[in-house]
Amino acid sequence: MLETVTNTTAALNRALAWAPDALVGVLIMLLAAGIAVTAHRIFVRLWQRILGDRHPYWRSLLAGTTSITRLALVIFALFVVLPGTPLDSDSQDAITKILTLAAVILIGWFCVTAVNLAAILYLQRFGRDTADNVLARKHLTQIRVLARTVNMLLIIATAGAALMTFDAVRQYGVSLFASAGVAGLVAGLAARPVLSNLIAGIQIAITQPIRLGDGVLVENEFGQIEEITSAYVVIELWDHRRLIVPLTYFIEKPFQNWTRESSNLLGAVQLQVDYTTPVELVRKKLEEFVTTSPLWDGKVFNLQVTDAREGTLELRALVSAKSAGDVFDLRCLVREKLIDFLQREIPNALPRRRQEVVASGGNATGSA
Repeated sequence: MLETVTNTTAALNRALAWAPDALVGVLIMLLAAGIAVTAHRIFVRLWQRILGDRHPYWRSLLAGTTSITRLALVIFALFVVLPGTPLDSDSQDAITKILTLAAVILIGWFCVTAVNLAAILYLQRFGRDTADNVLARKHLTQIRVLARTVNMLLIIATAGAALMTFDAVRQYGVSLFASAGVAGLVAGLAARPVLSNLIAGIQIAITQPIRLGDGVLVENEFGQIEEITSAYVVIELWDHRRLIVPLTYFIEKPFQNWTRESSNLLGAVQLQVDYTTPVELVRKKLEEFVTTSPLWDGKVFNLQVTDAREGTLELRALVSAKSAGDVFDLRCLVREKLIDFLQREIPNALPRRRQEVVASGGNATGSA
């Protein structure tokens, strides 16, 4: 094959001997690029037929990397025909460096694309359209964080390899890494936050103190984990604000995860009532309100007297729901229904202030 390419370029040089060397070189490279694009199109169609509906990963990889493989084949063709062009050595050296740099970037681009496609295909096995989707969110968090970590490492490696194609940068990099002085210390200190977040991201992906979609209480703010990047976590708060927290926060500081093991949650409603309140009747009304609500998950409801103060009783209604949003709405509904019931049916059960008259010296004293 190499001999055929050499003979072809030699024939083209003879046929275009009347033209300037630069023009001949450009025409030969354009011809090689055109042949490479045509061959790539034929190759892709052939493999699409071979794969058919089987091997979804390889079909997705072939479709997602079409542009990359086309450019790679063009670069390979230019590498092959470049020695046979009538260009001078300086021009060939410059083009060779450009092609080498492009090849390194394409390899990194291909690796990143392959990792992302593998992550997407793996996550298609899990659905997030159910209320209790802990397993899906577990895998989603793990794969996304690990994919971003791998992508970051691939980008760093590609950038380093690309810079090493230039002699001046390679010499500077070697001297910088070989030195153990102030420059190395400054570089290490500058890279510490990046490395800390990178390590924290790997820890979160493996141990999973948080997952995408988890309900968390951070800095006295409740919200859901919306996004986990390689440096920070985005929490969507109940009023649609976004709380941005560094990755290291979830490794170094305590926080509340309301959906760590399951999406099901318990919610409590406290009411202050009078001592004359018929607790059993209120308990029956709670059962009526909860069992007719679509927010209740059918698992837990209860009413208890949790405190007896000087002037009031404290009733605690305990209810359960499938998610943090549902349990909040159910608590509000139970609170509203119970207060309305007490107002309409048992108004004396509401807390009130009493005025007592004490026949001692004719003075009246007030007590709550």
